[in-house]
Amino acid sequence: MKFRASQERYAQMKYRRTGKSGLLLPEISLGLWHNFGKDHSFANQRKVLRRAFDLGITHFDLANNYGPPYGAAEENFGDHFDKDFAPYRDELIISTKAGYDMWDGPYGNLGSRKYLLASLDQSLDRMGLDYVDIFYSHRFDPDTPLEETMGALATAVSSGKALYVGISNYDPYQTERAKQILDSMGVPLLIHQPKYSMFVRTPENGLFDTLGRLGIGSIVFSPLAQGLLTDRYLDGNVPKNSRAAKSKHLTEQKVSNEYLLAAKRLNEIAASRGQSLAQLALSWVLRQPTVTSALIGASSVKQLEQNHAAINGQPLTQAELSEIDLLAKPGLV
Repeated sequence: MKFRASQERYAQMKYRRTGKSGLLLPEISLGLWHNFGKDHSFANQRKVLRRAFDLGITHFDLANNYGPPYGAAEENFGDHFDKDFAPYRDELIISTKAGYDMWDGPYGNLGSRKYLLASLDQSLDRMGLDYVDIFYSHRFDPDTPLEETMGALATAVSSGKALYVGISNYDPYQTERAKQILDSMGVPLLIHQPKYSMFVRTPENGLFDTLGRLGIGSIVFSPLAQGLLTDRYLDGNVPKNSRAAKSKHLTEQKVSNEYLLAAKRLNEIAASRGQSLAQLALSWVLRQPTVTSALIGASSVKQLEQNHAAINGQPLTQAELSEIDLLAKPGLV
């Protein structure tokens, strides 16, 4: 059946300006990291993407090696785009990245001009797109001059293959230097994508201050700490089909007694607000004035809808924030 987007979609979402740019992003964006490879149902992916857009989620975030196998998420998204979203291209923000391992040999990794621009061409081919809205350097490369990496991003814009560029996993100094280089080339640094959650608070150590001062937006990934900030593990068990049981990014050892004590009390705070633990975690990251959007994954429409509802939560009180600070300790992930 042909997809016709809901006429109410823009009433379902709140949007924030990305730094000092003209671009608005939804407070909740959908990442295709874990649930859009060949190991997941294409039909379910389609349901999630359709429902996301109907909820006003206009931003879909990918990377070259999302899968499995590498490239599969972009290939699947390209099929979904062709079937459902091509008429809505001008209403979508589609991003991709390059910087981690993608193909064999010395030219399929890190931050060289050779790798970044070849990867962007491959990503566009997999998705069937003429351009992406945002192209990221996925991580800082200590062995490649930053001028070369940023020059490749500038070329992506000047060639028309990307409208904006961003960086991910850069520290404050690297971020400021990247902006200086891009400014000299006449290309704005739109956005930074750092890892941030109650259990990973590294961006508070200077990065958010730097982004605010420089007028750069941010979209935070893993705001639910790979599922630890949901109700999935609160009983102390690790379900066989869970990320902790299957993923190299989250292990069973993380479901520790220390984690459980913190998570159960955070869950009580959430319940007192009429929220789930996941909704509280999203409200918490979105409290940051320099956070433009929280990037979530979703394996089902139900999960997507529950997380989306976080945008309607009441502002966190100072008392709640103070107690969360005591519980939200780095190192639990």
